[in-house]
Amino acid sequence: MEKVAGIVGLVLYLGVGFFYLTSGLVVPFPWLGLLWAIWLGGLIWAVLVFRSRPAFVLLFAPLAFGFWFLFVTAGERFLGWTA
Repeated sequence: MEKVAGIVGLVLYLGVGFFYLTSGLVVPFPWLGLLWAIWLGGLIWAVLVFRSRPAFVLLFAPLAFGFWFLFVTAGERFLGWTA
């Protein structure tokens, strides 16, 4: 059952990746590269966690979405990013 939860967590994390991928509409390139690198690092970390504690991978998708939202919102508010 833990492995199923881990697989669901990985699929959800990949789904959140859609938001990271389409952020190029608002986020300028140097910042976009940083955002993508953070998402990729999270994916690698999620796979490593999946090997030892698969159920914890369920936490990665909501955390990644929250980080993305804060990152883009802060950029819009403090750096003037607009679509």
